Amino acid sequence: MRFLEVPWLDFSIATTLIGALWVSQIREPHRAARMGLVFTGIAFVFAFLAWLGYYIGVDADSISRASLEPYIFGREVLVLDELSAPLVPAVALLHFLTALATTRNKMRSFSNSWSLASEAIRLAMFSCKASWLLVGLLAVCTVPPYVELKNRVRPTRVYVLHMGLFVGLMVVGWAGVAASAGRSAPPPTWATVLLMAAILVRCGTVPAHCWMTDWFEHTSFGIAMLFVTPLAGVYAAVRLVLPIAPDWVLQSIGLASLVTAVYAAGMAVIQRDCRRLFANLFLSHASLVLVGLELHTEISLTGSLCLWFSVILSLGGFGLTIRAMEARFGRLSLAEYQGLYQHSPALAVCFLLTGLACVGFPGTLGFISTELLVDSAVEVSPYVGIAVVTAAALNGIAVVRAYLLIFTGARHHSTVLLGIGDRERFAVLTFSALILGGGFFPQPGVSTRHRAAATILAERRKWSAFSAPDSAAMPDGRPEFVPARPAVTPVATSAEPARHGGSTAGLELNLGR
Repeated sequence: MRFLEVPWLDFSIATTLIGALWVSQIREPHRAARMGLVFTGIAFVFAFLAWLGYYIGVDADSISRASLEPYIFGREVLVLDELSAPLVPAVALLHFLTALATTRNKMRSFSNSWSLASEAIRLAMFSCKASWLLVGLLAVCTVPPYVELKNRVRPTRVYVLHMGLFVGLMVVGWAGVAASAGRSAPPPTWATVLLMAAILVRCGTVPAHCWMTDWFEHTSFGIAMLFVTPLAGVYAAVRLVLPIAPDWVLQSIGLASLVTAVYAAGMAVIQRDCRRLFANLFLSHASLVLVGLELHTEISLTGSLCLWFSVILSLGGFGLTIRAMEARFGRLSLAEYQGLYQHSPALAVCFLLTGLACVGFPGTLGFISTELLVDSAVEVSPYVGIAVVTAAALNGIAVVRAYLLIFTGARHHSTVLLGIGDRERFAVLTFSALILGGGFFPQPGVSTRHRAAATILAERRKWSAFSAPDSAAMPDGRPEFVPARPAVTPVATSAEPARHGGSTAGLELNLGR
């Protein structure tokens, strides 16, 4: 297919940037919302074509020749691989459906221009393999939320303190890693510790979790959901920390994440506000993804990557359902029974379906992910397995409790129609179809996540085998390390990463860049 031999990923990012500039000049909110929806829709189509071209096996050299990246950066820095290929269209779809489900009374509070700008940054970030550029994109990604808080005249101190700490730790930590690579030396311990701390802050790990609930409290729910749901902190952990960190650093991240998963799940059970419920559910699930990553076994990593994709879809659908209800009933209280089922039965069904998908209910996308994660956790330690199961059970109790409080137990009287609109229906049903489709036919998704896990582990094995520096350099400019002990056993043939464009689609740190 010749039409797929086009840099669709570049077109998707360029579309969102042009759209952000275009929409920023429109003062009428409803017209700005329509134009924002058009640009996000086009960006999603381009991202989907990029994903399709990758899995069909379009020649990467043909795409590179048509791209402007080699002329701008001297090489391609934004490319898809086994890890990022499904994440990029998922992020674009999340932005498109959020814009589509924005009701007329929410259009003034939802900034379409900043949403498009944030989408451009996220699409570039989730396809970035150049380490310093990734660090820069992670830092820039924190700016639009700050502008959102300032525009809404809301307090910014908590957000600025935590995101400033995240950026500072990440920049200094990666500078230490890059400096050691320039001297052909292994990464220093202090640098990996700083990177670990940066990841924990960005993911809202206890005790650096208060910024998450503060963020949901003070900003537009749509903007808040788009900022956290793609799990940018987890992507940073996979690209920057997992390949090079010592085992004890990964174990520290895993322990802190395990504590956070159980703590946040327990907090979700007792929440009296629906936004805070969503924030704690997100914290718990993001921590569970980190737990699977830091166990760094093939099964745990596969389960973690599957859970990551499931969280994007299930929490995205769950968040859009809550947002649609807030557009009709205002901030939802969990302090008493609301009895809203008779007014919005479709929203009630979507609320329960997407909420249960988060906790791995059978028949949903999250079921196989949770199953893989629990199995691998039990193999490492029964106590870790018990903690993971406890977190999942508490999250399930929190979702069912919220459903009962919001939709049952009372009669809500209203003189106006409060049913779901066509655009909102399309958005939540799209998420529901993806959740159920992935649950009933999980093999294609699990296979791609297994190949990505094998690639990541192969990269980690390569780095762990290198302990003695040599003065030579690799052709791409990265320092070359000579193995000080026999090479580790390679990954089995069945787990080898897929080929794309004639070369292995692996992870690339590019420390010297």
